[in-house]
Amino acid sequence: MSSLDATGYRAGGAIALAFALDALVAEPPARTHPVALFGRLLAPIDREWRFPRAVGACAAAALPIAAAGVAASAVGTADRRSVPSTTADTAAGNRSPLPGTLVAAGVLFATTSRRMLTDTARAVVADSERDLPRARRELRALAGRDSSELSPEQVRSAAVESASENFSDGLLAPLLAFALLAPRSLPAAAGATAWIKAVNTMDSMLGYRSVPTGWAPARLDDLVMWVPARLTAVSLALAAGDPTALHRAAAWADEPSSPNAGWPMATLAALLDVRLEKPGAYVLGASREFPTPDEANAGITIVDRAALLAVLAACSVVALVPGMGDGRSPSSADRHDASRDDRHESSRPVRSSVAGWFARSRTLLRGWLPWS
Repeated sequence: MSSLDATGYRAGGAIALAFALDALVAEPPARTHPVALFGRLLAPIDREWRFPRAVGACAAAALPIAAAGVAASAVGTADRRSVPSTTADTAAGNRSPLPGTLVAAGVLFATTSRRMLTDTARAVVADSERDLPRARRELRALAGRDSSELSPEQVRSAAVESASENFSDGLLAPLLAFALLAPRSLPAAAGATAWIKAVNTMDSMLGYRSVPTGWAPARLDDLVMWVPARLTAVSLALAAGDPTALHRAAAWADEPSSPNAGWPMATLAALLDVRLEKPGAYVLGASREFPTPDEANAGITIVDRAALLAVLAACSVVALVPGMGDGRSPSSADRHDASRDDRHESSRPVRSSVAGWFARSRTLLRGWLPWS
């Protein structure tokens, strides 16, 4: 097995383990959660400065890179300090890939969120009918808005909006970065994942008009999330089995002031055929009605299915990238001298791996997606 193939398998294992941890425990303990620790590091920045935009720009440039360095170093150190798993490995100078893979999975688990997001959104929807004050309090974990005067319908709207938007920056964006880089380098993938999560966290804490230091973090987040937000819209439409919703969503996606948040929210509004509104900010689907509890829960289920699709797609990427690497034109003398039959034989494990991923994907999707 080539080193590239081995890294691809490690990447797939890290993604699967991170998703399993999310399903089992939802989030790391609050007191030791890396994102919460990073948030506490940001707290001193949110104060009066003589040149607030310059301070914010320096923080946006330095702090995410520092977070990326910590994550990448942790995976790299785990790899370097691992011990050989067999006597043959000891003789060959090989080290066990397990410690680095476990640390990479931990980084991905800490920087993504699926179960906590959907569980909280469902709790808000349920309480919007039976305990409105509690639903308003729970909503604060999802949306940074004043919920004290929201009606039950507006609370449900906010829960649906937040589920779609947070899926974009809380799962898809860091997972995408990890999947693209992991087949080549697990430390680089962990670093990229931590960098994106740090950028998102800075935007969520500082990216408000009332916070002068937040201008640079907000602009950086707008740039970083441009592609993931639109891929989130595609994921939601595919998970619901209605790709035409993207066309309907395009008419509403520019309503929010954010260049990115409108796409996930508008797509979910189009899929549910409901009105989503942030009072005083935007209205999506103005001619529709606010979501009922059943409609809101249906929207959260679509987000759950889209999350599964994203994880399966990420696993497919880490399986396909080594295949593309093996399929390149040979550049070294050894590769140039290799026979066509040898290349054909060596590509079989890759093709088998890819076929296996898609077979398992179809099995997992059965019962989740409406057209299966």
